[in-house]
Amino acid sequence: MSQASPQSRALVLFSGGQDSSVCLAWALARHDHVETVGFDYGQRHAVEMEQRSVVRGAIRARFPQWADRLGEDHVLDLTGFGAVGDTAMTTERAFEITEKGLPNTYVPGRNLVFLTYAAALADRRKLKFLVGGMCETDFSGYPDCRRETLDALERALNLGMAQDFVVETPLMWLTKAQTWALAKGLGGEDLVDVIVRDSHTCYRGTRGALHDWGHGCGDCPACDLRARGWAEWVEGGRAELTS
Repeated sequence: MSQASPQSRALVLFSGGQDSSVCLAWALARHDHVETVGFDYGQRHAVEMEQRSVVRGAIRARFPQWADRLGEDHVLDLTGFGAVGDTAMTTERAFEITEKGLPNTYVPGRNLVFLTYAAALADRRKLKFLVGGMCETDFSGYPDCRRETLDALERALNLGMAQDFVVETPLMWLTKAQTWALAKGLGGEDLVDVIVRDSHTCYRGTRGALHDWGHGCGDCPACDLRARGWAEWVEGGRAELTS
């Protein structure tokens, strides 16, 4: 496992879901100070906001080697932005494909807005690295998840804020099965257990039954992707991915 670099300070875009929880562990393994930021944009699955503190607490308790590195948590109110998008992520409606060929769970520009707000916070907090769970491999075609998009935004943020931010996307080229493997590589079965029991990814916000892969309704796009990734990882022998 890589060692933290001296004076390396990061801000993780932390929703409380599987991907951002793995990204938090990834950042803690590399940076000597890590803060988190969450965004309340009126999402239907607002339970994820509640799980953020649960995941952070579990990491502090179960991974003492990371406890001193985990810094402050921040929550930003973006409910106005969420209302503008008017998508299945913020209003009660069926999950379907739009006329643009994208799922109606796509919130236009969400990652652009999140990273811009995160960068403004990072500027004040003197945090150079912005860590996000965006991914081109196991995603739904969201254009703001592409590395090309994030490279352009990274340049714009640095030009606009006279900074040298680095946008890190450790999951960019991983499948969901490989994300499970990365969790095990970072923190063993203990971290896998935290991801399963404490994180939340279900779009409907269902926190009822605990499946092998975690809590969720079991049939929304997020649950389907998470469950299929889990099954593939288990069939492959619960491999460990080091990064």
